Amino acid sequence: MTIVVLDGYTMNPGDLDWASLQSLGDCRIFERTSSDQLVDRAQGAEILVTNKVVLGAAELAALPDVRYVGVSATGVNVVDLDVARQRGIVVTNVPAYSTASVAQQVFALLLELTRAAGLHAELVRDGRWVSSPDFAFWDSPQVELDGLTLGLVGFGAIGQTVAKIAQAFGMRVLVQTRTPQPQQWPEIDFVEVDELFRRADVVSLHCPLTEETAQLVDARRLSLMKSSAFLINTGRGPLVDEVALATALAEGALAGAGMDVLSQEPPNADNPLLTAPRCLITPHLAWATGAARQRLLDMVVANIGAFLAGTPQNRVA
Repeated sequence: MTIVVLDGYTMNPGDLDWASLQSLGDCRIFERTSSDQLVDRAQGAEILVTNKVVLGAAELAALPDVRYVGVSATGVNVVDLDVARQRGIVVTNVPAYSTASVAQQVFALLLELTRAAGLHAELVRDGRWVSSPDFAFWDSPQVELDGLTLGLVGFGAIGQTVAKIAQAFGMRVLVQTRTPQPQQWPEIDFVEVDELFRRADVVSLHCPLTEETAQLVDARRLSLMKSSAFLINTGRGPLVDEVALATALAEGALAGAGMDVLSQEPPNADNPLLTAPRCLITPHLAWATGAARQRLLDMVVANIGAFLAGTPQNRVA
């Protein structure tokens, strides 16, 4: 059985061991694969593993030996599932491997926005405290989370984990979701999306990217938010109208934004959020702790093993 990993670098840049995958068959691992390299590298393979390399109708048509595609991520938009079903190709994904890590990143961004520990550590390193006439100083507003209201758009595994952490900080929680669960979460208010944007001191996005949610955070919804509020996006970049957000930040209509995802990744140099004031951007690393990547690799291997045993798991096509 020939296994080809098309873009393994982000999952394993060298700190994990491929041995468990290599034990399943003849394994060829590529760090990155461009579209013009794809067919040549994957020719003859029965099993493909992809993260971001697109396997559309044309690509799958050029690879007649493929029987299985393992997506090393939760989202499967890189694979043409209709064509896979027509061809009898099994497609699997890896759900929930990064829940704890992404929830942690939500608060890493929020805490830097509200307390600016990193900024002030650099100011100390630059000599500001040594030369200060006072025992303390701060160059940004210091905001306490206790008593603030967190609004979660989407309430899957990550949203629920974020809610629990927020409650530990003493925050109130609002949720907008297609499937409210007031009996299971009596301490949470389930509200409509516009009400959430009006009431929340922090809005954090955890909904899937669909036709309905694309540009969910547009100029109108940003105008509903308090000028003291923060926006956090660790979901998908296109959930946010980036021009509208940059404008709101420039005009002081929002206290700050923390973004781990952008509409194009890597971003274009002219993306307006790159130079927007009070905007923290991290390079889509919320998922990428060592623990989460090890879980991801373990599940990729387990998914392939289950397929080879004739009992596919985490199947999406």
